[in-house]
Amino acid sequence: MNIRVMPPEPAEAVASELSDDAVWQLRVDLAAAFRLAVKFDWHESVGNHFSAAVSADGKKFLLNRKWQHFATIRASDLMLLDADDHTTMTRPDAPDPSAWTIHGTIHRRQPRARVILHCHPPYATALAGLKDPEMKPIDQNTARFYRSLGIDRDFGGIANDADEGERLAGVLGNYSELMMGNHGVTTIAPTVAEAFEALYFLERAAKTLMLAYASGQPLNIMPADIAEKTAAGWEPYKEQAHPHFDYLKSTLDKDDPSYRD
Repeated sequence: MNIRVMPPEPAEAVASELSDDAVWQLRVDLAAAFRLAVKFDWHESVGNHFSAAVSADGKKFLLNRKWQHFATIRASDLMLLDADDHTTMTRPDAPDPSAWTIHGTIHRRQPRARVILHCHPPYATALAGLKDPEMKPIDQNTARFYRSLGIDRDFGGIANDADEGERLAGVLGNYSELMMGNHGVTTIAPTVAEAFEALYFLERAAKTLMLAYASGQPLNIMPADIAEKTAAGWEPYKEQAHPHFDYLKSTLDKDDPSYRD
């Protein structure tokens, strides 16, 4: 099986230290992602977490505060954490344990993971709950993830311990999108816009597939060569993530620009 994924780049090739202005823009974009997740109905009570690395080695990162609803998150609300700081969970303002376990471990182990979006969107989570959670290539969106979507089939419960964090970081491997069986999904990318776009299309693809399953009719799965060709055909369109995210932020600016504060 030819898996269309690239090996992680050395940390020094992934990113350099960000300027203060760049860190603030990253805060704004990450805050926008939280607000947009609410608009798309991808939020879940006051849980789930998005993060973004600010240091070249990826170990210093922004993360949402414990139990703050996505709809209220502002750029200034995001915590700045250090994945190597073992006192983090002993402080009064400690993050949610599962956030620290998943995001802290991945940022510590994978410098390429500049932005990590983890949530439980309805259709992708429904697909993750099937005995066969693979994304079958039945249209262009589902084929986008052909042979490039990681699948975790060994759910170990709520990720509150270090071992589960290490396991998940290992399962992520070189993938940029991970279907977490019995759990949800995670996307990683160099920018918030790209990670959000991956999450957007992953949920749309899962919706199409789940609706097709619900019809009760046999799936018209693409032949391997057509699925591979379709997946490869997505590459020139990956840059559309940025104008799409800019447009989505403009809708927030019209309704409630407080995410920028």
